[in-house]
Amino acid sequence: MPGSPYTDLDRPPLSAARLRRALTAPNGPWHRLEVLAETGSTNADVVAAARSGEPEGLVVVAERQTAGRGRRGRVWQSPPRAGLATSVLLRPGEAVAERGWSPVPATGYGWMPLLAGVALVEAVRLLAEVDARLKWPNDLLVDGAKCAGVLAEAVPGETDRPAAIVVGIGLNVTLRADELPENPTGLPATSLRLAGATATDRDPLLRALMRSLADWYARWRDAGGDAVASGLREAYLGACATVDRQVRVLLPDGRAVHGTATGVDPDGQLLVNADGTTLRLAAGDVLHLR
Repeated sequence: MPGSPYTDLDRPPLSAARLRRALTAPNGPWHRLEVLAETGSTNADVVAAARSGEPEGLVVVAERQTAGRGRRGRVWQSPPRAGLATSVLLRPGEAVAERGWSPVPATGYGWMPLLAGVALVEAVRLLAEVDARLKWPNDLLVDGAKCAGVLAEAVPGETDRPAAIVVGIGLNVTLRADELPENPTGLPATSLRLAGATATDRDPLLRALMRSLADWYARWRDAGGDAVASGLREAYLGACATVDRQVRVLLPDGRAVHGTATGVDPDGQLLVNADGTTLRLAAGDVLHLR
């Protein structure tokens, strides 16, 4: 049937009902899950929900995005059902009495995209069985090519503390070579299928991703947003392909820094040794140099 989601048997649709049963629970982090046939941007949808007062725990998944957003205003698109495009709503600045969680200071929010990157690496390694790594801050690489990206957006509240953090994740799952975007962020692109993944079923991939994300978020909140005490910084360093590499970092103001990436500090900033001086970079596009 023309237009049916079952016309491409390699790309079956997600079942919202099954995913809700598997992922949403009264005492769990995900309270509502929506699967959309098509949307402009899942991040934009969740940002709008956050502004309307949606509580923490919303998950929005799109079978197709027409205007997905990446860092520095880049557009991310994928054929229908060829990838995972999902965004979640988190409110780390709010206390959660039943979990014993105090509000996380806004200074810790920089770890949110890195936390999502660690969760993504875990899920992909577990199910796809590929050597997934992270390029700081949160691009997922497989064999040196970009397979996924993470975008975290703060939604301002009535005070100087953001009312919500929206974390969006876009993962290329079954894209074919002729469907890949051209050189995102200066890197070649790939998909799990092209990388030889042992599993490309999006349902278990999404379940594993949401469970890993929930687990790391809980650890981080249990530690009051301390990335060191929660083990998050150690896990990130273990998954990061940027540390100990020669890098070129394009900063938001247009300047470029060349040097050796030596680590990630407790605030999630990249440490770069440039001509004997250690720089702490909170944002920037990293290019790994040979």
